[in-house]
Amino acid sequence: MKISQFIISIITLALVIPFSNAYDPSPLQDFCVAVGNLNNGVFVNGKLCKDPKQAKADDFFFSGLNQAGNTDNDVKSNVTTVNVDQIPGLNTMGISLVRIDYAPYGQNPPHTHPRATEILVLIEGTLYVGFVSSNQDNNRLFAKILHPGDVFVFPIGMIHFQVNIGKTPALAFAGLSSQNAGVITIANTVFGSKPPIYPEVLAQAFQLDVNVVKDLEANFASKN
Repeated sequence: MKISQFIISIITLALVIPFSNAYDPSPLQDFCVAVGNLNNGVFVNGKLCKDPKQAKADDFFFSGLNQAGNTDNDVKSNVTTVNVDQIPGLNTMGISLVRIDYAPYGQNPPHTHPRATEILVLIEGTLYVGFVSSNQDNNRLFAKILHPGDVFVFPIGMIHFQVNIGKTPALAFAGLSSQNAGVITIANTVFGSKPPIYPEVLAQAFQLDVNVVKDLEANFASKN
């Protein structure tokens, strides 16, 4: 390899590495407990950090996941989130947790996490779960029926869902590979945006009558 080619290769590598690491940087300290005071701390990937010497056990603690969430809603499920907003010590750790309660025939409707892969373990009940791959993979459905003790993984960014197909409540816990995975519920996002997307656009995209779209948008608007 010529010297000039070698130098170009090194420069290219130097440019690529920062971009590849920018997505999910590894912490360079033991912990970075999040604080909300903009005037006192160091900014790191979405949250400020308090002085490590001021960290305490409560910064790494959360209580309450033994309590069932309220499933008295339209989808008959409840997600109790434990991320960096509940445990400040999760800042920069790249991990979080949720408890999901499902009433009989309740569901966690189709949604996606833009910043995390999810791994779910079923504790009680029977769930039908799955995710759909991208357009490049012909939108294949990967689905299973889960029983207590079963585990299923939803890859980052893939639209996925869980449905309680049993006559009794179901309970699952899930870990996510982000301190704040984010969630985009497909129906709410498409039909409940503010301001609403032009009905004609959605009618063409979903191959629906425009009046159906208008009804859907009115329905979601009334719940926001």
